[in-house]
Amino acid sequence: MSLSIVVPVFNENNNIKPFLNKINPILKKIVSNYEIIFVLDPSEDNTEEVILNEIKQDKKIKMIKFSRRFGQPAALLAGIKNSVLDNVILIDVDLQDPPELIEEMYKLRKENYETVLAKRSKKKGENLIRKIISYCGYKLINSLNETKIPENVGEFRLISRKIVEEIKKMKEKDFFLRGANSYIGFKQKIIYFERNSRKEGETKYNKYTGSFRIGLNGIFSFSTKPLHFITIISSISFLLSTSIFILYLVLTAFKLFVFKYQFFIITLILLVSSLIFFSLGIIAEYLARLIPDIKKRPTYIIDKKYNFDSD
Repeated sequence: MSLSIVVPVFNENNNIKPFLNKINPILKKIVSNYEIIFVLDPSEDNTEEVILNEIKQDKKIKMIKFSRRFGQPAALLAGIKNSVLDNVILIDVDLQDPPELIEEMYKLRKENYETVLAKRSKKKGENLIRKIISYCGYKLINSLNETKIPENVGEFRLISRKIVEEIKKMKEKDFFLRGANSYIGFKQKIIYFERNSRKEGETKYNKYTGSFRIGLNGIFSFSTKPLHFITIISSISFLLSTSIFILYLVLTAFKLFVFKYQFFIITLILLVSSLIFFSLGIIAEYLARLIPDIKKRPTYIIDKKYNFDSD
């Protein structure tokens, strides 16, 4: 079995060579046929030049360059769709995902697991805020989704050609790998590892805003439950509004309409308004995901492809 290695990169010029020095001996040990596909969001440093220099020295290395920055989910999708070998490994370039695990993943694939997921048992260098966001995010997503997404599992994984072909059939523009992989199903296996700190620089993908956006994709791309909540929220708003009106009539009839009651009513009105705007926000999230699909805009646009057969 052969391996396609998909590596999303953005401003990672100092990590390219250490990554290749680490992963190449591992790949040569377990397979004879492999390719390494870097998917580049146009960078401010010389990441592109570093990769092109590596391509000159090793024909197994390929690169896809986007026309502009489309983000990590789009980079993963582009790499998956442009891979040609039997299995795909998705891995970060910063060596936080240990390439040594690829050998174990490969062995499990031979046991007919279609997906092998790498679950982080411990993450070095992660601050408390990020841990809380991650924990709460997974709990919320899995409470709303019919398809459960394994906790503390990032993009680092092996997927078979069968999974790749199913991903290609998906037409949604907001690609969420973790949700898509769980939705597709088939036989899966989880292995555990301790995630290291970055060797060079800071992460360019999935900071707080990126993680928040990925979390929203996990909720709204694979669940309709938030829409059902709107019915409940609307019912609560109706009851509160009716109660406010009745209370106003009673207080007016008995001439008890003094400032403290005014304050109470204003507070309830604000609460009802908040519930309405919250409902509108949920609808807006679904509409925001529908608009690109309706307009048929591509998830990404490729500027150049290097070292592919069609070049």
